[in-house]
Amino acid sequence: MSILSEFKEFAVKGNVIDLAVGVIIGAAFGKIVDSLVSDIIMPLVGVVFGKLDFSNLYVVLGTAPAGVANTLADLKKAGVPVLAYGSFITVAVNFVILAFIIFLMVKQINKLRKTEEAAPAATPEDITLLREIRDSLKRP
Repeated sequence: MSILSEFKEFAVKGNVIDLAVGVIIGAAFGKIVDSLVSDIIMPLVGVVFGKLDFSNLYVVLGTAPAGVANTLADLKKAGVPVLAYGSFITVAVNFVILAFIIFLMVKQINKLRKTEEAAPAATPEDITLLREIRDSLKRP
């Protein structure tokens, strides 16, 4: 079997297409969760902790050149080493939420699989008819 035909068989099986769809949906879902965290959850957490903006929490590790504003974006643009722990907190919250949602999805899928396995498959009609014929032939 040539490499090209093996690849065609692999790609047509559906695994590659399922994986591609999963990656695309995962990327879109990641953006939704990122927006949820940065636009809704973190501002609420900031209000609870006293109007704290996590995106601007940082520690300057070097010296800023004269004339550079003391904001995270300006310091990064000027090349000053900055420890942006507020951004890390936001990303960590994003990860926890995404991991929890994936956990809930996997839990639900496993629950559905168990109910599918527990339910006996319906007997095909031809098997039922054959059993009825067998039973009627056994009668005297």
